[in-house]
Amino acid sequence: MNDDKNIEVLQDVTAKLIDSCEGYQMCADIVEDNQTLKSEFLQRKNSRNLLVKDFNAKIASLGGEVKDSGSAAGALHRGYTKFINVFKDDEEAAVDALDDGEEYLAEFIEKKRKQDGLTPETILLLNKAHASALEGERFADFLDD
Repeated sequence: MNDDKNIEVLQDVTAKLIDSCEGYQMCADIVEDNQTLKSEFLQRKNSRNLLVKDFNAKIASLGGEVKDSGSAAGALHRGYTKFINVFKDDEEAAVDALDDGEEYLAEFIEKKRKQDGLTPETILLLNKAHASALEGERFADFLDD
């Protein structure tokens, strides 16, 4: 098995998972007055942080450099979301951004899962992250309804 390939895939997905943690924090900050929703966003952020730790542990075990920051695309998406908040209701904008982000994450992970040379451990982590992204997308869809 090619450790470099597994490290690269895990690092790529970890950066996106970190983006999603930051996205959940942003959503929690936006809905400051809705304690129930804020609590849910923070719980989801904490759950996603656990995935980041699992991914980084696997990266480290393979001899790779762990990820501690998100991607440039994620930062751009958060900036765009803050911009649209000027024009929309904050909670609606947060849910829209969450839905977009979780859909993107699920698709990104799906593409990574199809790559050759991945170990069963890497595939297991990717499956776990994919399930988390799909759950996040369902949650956003529920909030949108």
